[in-house]
Amino acid sequence: MTEARKLAAILVTDIVGFSRLAGADEDRILARLRTLRSDLIEPTISVHRGRVVKRTGDGAIVEFRSVVDAVRCAVELQHGFMERNAGLPPERRIEFRVGIHLGDVVEESDGDLMGDGVNIAARLEGIAKPGAICLSEDAYRQVKGRLDVMVSDLGQTELKNIAEPIRVYSLEVGSAAQVSAPSVAGAEKAAPPRLSIVVLPFVNLGGDAEHEYFVDGVTESLTTDLSRIANMFVVARNTAFTYKGKPVDVKQIGRELNVRYVLEGSIQRGGSRMRVNVQLIDAITGNHLWADRFDKPVADLFDMQDEIVSRLANQLRGELLDAEARRAESESNPDSVDLYFRGVATFNKGGLPNIEQARELFEKAVELDATNIDALVGLARVDAIYGAIYNGKERGERLAAAEAKLVKGLSIAPRNYWAYLWLGFVHVLTNRAARGMGDLERTLALNRNIGAAHAWIGMAKIALGRAEEAEGHVADAFRVSPADGGSFLWHSVAGLAKLHLGADAEATDLLRRSIDANRNYPLNYFYNAAALANLGRLAEAQSEVRNGLAIAPNYTVAHYRDAMESDNPTYHAQRERIIEGMRKAGVPEA
Repeated sequence: MTEARKLAAILVTDIVGFSRLAGADEDRILARLRTLRSDLIEPTISVHRGRVVKRTGDGAIVEFRSVVDAVRCAVELQHGFMERNAGLPPERRIEFRVGIHLGDVVEESDGDLMGDGVNIAARLEGIAKPGAICLSEDAYRQVKGRLDVMVSDLGQTELKNIAEPIRVYSLEVGSAAQVSAPSVAGAEKAAPPRLSIVVLPFVNLGGDAEHEYFVDGVTESLTTDLSRIANMFVVARNTAFTYKGKPVDVKQIGRELNVRYVLEGSIQRGGSRMRVNVQLIDAITGNHLWADRFDKPVADLFDMQDEIVSRLANQLRGELLDAEARRAESESNPDSVDLYFRGVATFNKGGLPNIEQARELFEKAVELDATNIDALVGLARVDAIYGAIYNGKERGERLAAAEAKLVKGLSIAPRNYWAYLWLGFVHVLTNRAARGMGDLERTLALNRNIGAAHAWIGMAKIALGRAEEAEGHVADAFRVSPADGGSFLWHSVAGLAKLHLGADAEATDLLRRSIDANRNYPLNYFYNAAALANLGRLAEAQSEVRNGLAIAPNYTVAHYRDAMESDNPTYHAQRERIIEGMRKAGVPEA
């Protein structure tokens, strides 16, 4: 059996007085424990990138990449237990103790961990008060200054079977009676987790039993698809369905399930059409954040279910990220995840100033937490877009920097579909279109709802001299996410494909749609200028060039020529015609 030494953050949990609780009513306590594991413990560990090494009856040993993640997970768990214990008599409360240590461990070939790092964390858990978290000095040093809860210095403490005394700190976040005069910041920490949501069972309006199965299937599939979103906490299907057919008080549901958001909806079938209504509600304030209604012709029910779920999952992701970004704006001491949300919202506005501001936010996020893979991918996105569009001189350097960040991210999180998406984009832009298609297909295997992956496969087909195939991939992008905030790019890919094929009138129609959807993407103006010039509409073409240069003043024909994405001869010949159109329109030569 092989083994390896490493430094790790170890969290050990245990239920206080489990034997007494089980002795009083074993069936009930075991049922509650199973629910807590599925709805609170396991999702919270997953959100904070923890790995359950082993279960110890009523407890667990969990490994984290950073102490910050371990402590955040522990605090969130303790607040979750407080919420669920509210109003219960003391003899029915399930309370946790937690110990956290940063130390040397030995990892066995089967993934088990051994050594002093694990032993110390276990001993710290044993001395923690009910509802508290005990940290070793090595662990506390990593999070000192980031805590908004009461901290007690327990001093040098003898731990059973540990040779030397260890200085111990107690975070008493989960024991309200022992925390006097909690600060406002402490109260904020008791709020539900970010991106936490319950999908309530959709209502079947006037349908028969067969339609009821369809509606329940939409709820279940949407719950599953939302759970694939990074850092998302989604209440399990079984728990959500306990509210089926009951009057809805979203604030009460938010308190009971400790979530920030509630999604409710209905599906109605009438004749040959089906209508879907949804609304996203802030469970804390009761305010409606977003609503949508759309109709679809009745077709194959499984295909319809997939299409409805994909559309809703994509729209909800954007709406939830925007909502979290707005929350993060009001944080006086934002953490890495807050900065990531703000970076995404800023990046999505488009335009060079916003992209540069997004870079600063992503950089700060990575500085605070080097394991924040989403922020690292955000930095790679900035490099990729900057190199591809805004600065021809730095194109190669920026794309290489983006690739390095994405490869690093995937070495830490091998199933991060956003990293695969942007790696595919970079490969397509650097004469590796076939390889890029593989990355994009991997993206879709991990998350079928990523419309950009479909569209960029179309972009890869253009680079391979098969522009006529791009239209089908763009259609797939719109099928899975017709209301995506990035869908302007898909019109752009479709328009570029038509431009490559010499269908200038169709190209300018598609490019104009893309421009109308997002006026901060400069390449559309230059592509449309080439199409208009080739159609003999020079005044309009020159106007488009001016609009493009207002956003990307350094763009030139040489920039476009140097950004050759393939050595395919068909692709080369098609590009020469586009270059000629740009020259006619007045794009600067160099």
